Amino acid sequence: MSRKQARDAGTPGLLPPESDALALRPLAERMRPRTLDEMVGQRRLLAPGSALRRAVEAGRVHSMVLWGPPGCGKTTLALLLAEYSDAEYRAISAVLTGLPDVRKVLAEAEYTFAGGRRTVLFVDEVHRFNKVQQDAFLPHIERGTIIFVGATTENPSFELNSALLSRCRVHVMEAVSVEDIGTALQRALDDSDRGLGGRGIVIGDDQLRLIASAADGDVRRALTLLEIAVELVGEGGTITDETLAQVLADRSRRFDKGGDQFYDQISALHKSVRSSNPDAALYWLARMLDGGADASYLARRLTRMAVEDIGLADPRALTMALEAWDAYDRLGSPEGDLALGQLAIYLASTAKSNAAYVALGEAKRDVSEYGSAEVPMHLRNAPTKLMKQLGHGTGYQYDHDAEGGVALGQTGFPDAMGERVYYRPVERGMEIKLREKLDRLRAARKSQG
Repeated sequence: MSRKQARDAGTPGLLPPESDALALRPLAERMRPRTLDEMVGQRRLLAPGSALRRAVEAGRVHSMVLWGPPGCGKTTLALLLAEYSDAEYRAISAVLTGLPDVRKVLAEAEYTFAGGRRTVLFVDEVHRFNKVQQDAFLPHIERGTIIFVGATTENPSFELNSALLSRCRVHVMEAVSVEDIGTALQRALDDSDRGLGGRGIVIGDDQLRLIASAADGDVRRALTLLEIAVELVGEGGTITDETLAQVLADRSRRFDKGGDQFYDQISALHKSVRSSNPDAALYWLARMLDGGADASYLARRLTRMAVEDIGLADPRALTMALEAWDAYDRLGSPEGDLALGQLAIYLASTAKSNAAYVALGEAKRDVSEYGSAEVPMHLRNAPTKLMKQLGHGTGYQYDHDAEGGVALGQTGFPDAMGERVYYRPVERGMEIKLREKLDRLRAARKSQG
C-alpha cells in the first residue's frame, strides 16, 4: 500500500505503525504531525485555501526552499509533501553529506523515477553546501527526477546560489507562537497511542505555558522539555513549578552569532537608539548579551552609533562610548554589561544628528569625482626657499591675525571645485550653536567672493 493509499484509507502515520519501535523514539518524533491539519503554526503558509496547501493536497508539489528557525516544521512539511504526492522520501544533511553521497542519492532517485515514481529529496541545512554541491541538484530538478526541498535557517538570498534559487520557490516559515506550541503540548498529553496519554500526568495551564514560552518558538524543543519533566515526576506525577525549575534551568534563547537573527537584532538595537527609545535599546542589548553575542562587538557598534547618529549634537557621546568599551574590557561580564547598558540608555536619550556622517559621504563623493585636484597655492606648504620661490603659500592669510579670527577672503578648496557645503548642522543639541556660527561665516565668505 502506498502512502497515498494509506492516507486515503485512514491509516495513521506515514508508514504502518510498529508499536515497539515507536515507543523507543523521542516524544517529539512520535508526535510528528501526520496530516497538514495536525501541523501547528504556519497559518499564513498552510491556511485552508492557500496556494501551497492547495498544491500539496492536490499532489502537485514543486521544488522549494523552506526558510525558517529551528523547530518550526520544515522537516515535517517535507515528509507530508512526500506523503501527499505519493513520492519516495529521502533525507540528507549538508552537515554530514559530501558530494559522493549526494550523487549516490541522486542516482537512486533516477532509478526510482525510471520506475514511475518521483522522490522528495529533503536537504537539511542546505546553506552549508558549497556552489559545486548545490549545482549537482540542478539537472535533476529540471528533469523532474526529484522534488527538491531544501531547509535553511539562513537567508537564501545570501547562502544559496542563484541557479538553485531560480529553480525553487522560497517559502518563509515562522517561529511557532506560544499558543500554538501549547496546543501541540496538550495534544501530546492527550494522545494515548503516540504521546503521554494514560500516564496520569498532571500539569496546570501555567506550567504548560511556561514550557511553551521556554521553547522559544521551537515545537520540537517544547516536546523534549515536556518529556524530560514527565521523566522526572514519573507515572501519575504532577509537574510543578519546582519540577520546571530543574528542567528549564539551562535554557537559552534562539540566537545565531553569525546568521540573520544576529544581524536582525543588532539592526533593532541600532534603530532603537536612533529612534531615541532607551527602553527598546536596552531590550535588544539584553537579548544579544543573553544570546552570547561578543560584548566587544556590541561596544564597537555602540561607538559607531555615537559617531554616526549622534555626532556633534553631543560630542560627549563618543567619549562615553570609548569609556564604556574600556570599562567592559576591564570588568568583563556581568559587571561590564552595566557599562554597555548605561551607554545604550545615554545614546538613545541624547540629541541626534547624522550631519557629520552625511557630510563625510558627500566629501568622499567629490574626492571620487574630482580626483587629484591641485592644492591651491596659498594652502601649500613652503618649508624651503625653493618652494617659496615657486609660489607655495603665496597669498595665504593667517586667520589669527584677521578680524574675528577668520580670514574670509580665501578658499579652502581646489580651484576647479569652488566652495562646497557638506556639513549642515541640525537644530538639536550642540549643533544649534555650530549652525549659527557656520551660517554666519558662510554668508560672509559668499559676500566676499
